[in-house]
Amino acid sequence: MTKTNKKLLLIMPMFFDYPQIIKRKLYDMGYDVDVFDDRPSTSGWVKAAVRIDRNLLKNYIKHYFDTMMSTIGKNHYHVVLLISGQSLSLGKDMIETIRASQPQALFVLYQWDSLHNFPYIAQMHCYFDKLYTFDRHDAAQNDQLKFLPLFYCERYEQIKKLTSCNFQYDFCFVGTAHPKKYKLVNRMSAQLKPVYPNQFIYFFYPSRLVFFYRKLRNRELRKSHYGEFHFTPLSGKEMEDIFKASRCVLDSAQSGQTGLTIRVLEALGAGKKLITTNEDVKNYDFYRPENIYIYDGDIDMSSPFFTESYREIDTVIYEKYSLRSWLEELLSP
Repeated sequence: MTKTNKKLLLIMPMFFDYPQIIKRKLYDMGYDVDVFDDRPSTSGWVKAAVRIDRNLLKNYIKHYFDTMMSTIGKNHYHVVLLISGQSLSLGKDMIETIRASQPQALFVLYQWDSLHNFPYIAQMHCYFDKLYTFDRHDAAQNDQLKFLPLFYCERYEQIKKLTSCNFQYDFCFVGTAHPKKYKLVNRMSAQLKPVYPNQFIYFFYPSRLVFFYRKLRNRELRKSHYGEFHFTPLSGKEMEDIFKASRCVLDSAQSGQTGLTIRVLEALGAGKKLITTNEDVKNYDFYRPENIYIYDGDIDMSSPFFTESYREIDTVIYEKYSLRSWLEELLSP
């Protein structure tokens, strides 16, 4: 283990246990890390308000930011890393304040959502020395952004090493039930039922308020039933157990997004077959038709995906998508 001698400030969504995983890996790489959520609370109503209109929480966010600054202001960070998605509650003035308090730090932004879905983040670009995005199309259209896909962590490498073929589920899906995603996953589920009858589907909403808001506004959800949805996120350990028990992983990209979800990279790390609605996956060096089926509305049972075994990925390509490789790129001078 490397002796810690550099300080890093990490601001990111509390997504499963990824903040803790990233912090541990950064420690192994020689960083002492302070982590802050990108919103003042993980409670349901706060999650809902941030997504609907962060101005609803203006005073609450200000108080949270002042609390953050009471710690940030006492430290001198080598790196400030913001991993940003739609949950980001901090305003432009707050990022400017952090920048002013850490003039010696390298400021790095990683966009974990597309500019199409989260144009607000473009206002922050001027405060960062390095800008990355998980969306290949965003990088192609913006010279400031460097393309960097997401990663898999070590728990999925360990799943890949397992040899058991006694799967409880033919496929698993775990994800936020964005309206079009909900519709597509249900369609895939119905079409796969004859060949993949044992299915694990976990539609998640950050709060009941968000669910009812979406149900009223989106026709894809009008006929949905409350009992189909969950309002408590699965833990990292629960996700690991579900992956272990599943033959295949189902993925559906959010509408307007071409960047690969973390689920695609987790499937890669775990050596699992993947069915995805994101056709852009064919442009990645790890794409193999035996391993990844691109769903376009129908299921073709003659596809190599269904007729052939999993094809191993070249080690150099596989390791390129590890968490360590991802962090080394973000933190490079």
